[in-house]
Amino acid sequence: MLTFISQLETIIENRKEKLPEGSYTTTLFKAGLDRILRKIGEESGELIIAGKNQNKTEIANEAADLLFHILVLLHNEGLSLKDVEEVLKNRHE
Repeated sequence: MLTFISQLETIIENRKEKLPEGSYTTTLFKAGLDRILRKIGEESGELIIAGKNQNKTEIANEAADLLFHILVLLHNEGLSLKDVEEVLKNRHE
């Protein structure tokens, strides 16, 4: 299941390093932390509304948007999903 998410992390890291023109991810990295955090807040709110409306398609779409922006934040801060996985693993030992 996490195969594509691992690929997405690689794509995000490459975008961070190369900052290719025309990439949405590049615009986030160039805009900086405040913009990334704003997008996380926006996507969180949209996920809450989708959940409240019990719309499974929208829940999946908004969860994907939120997860993407969380990955961008993690990579912006020099972290990865593996770091988050380690925290979760340690909490359940």
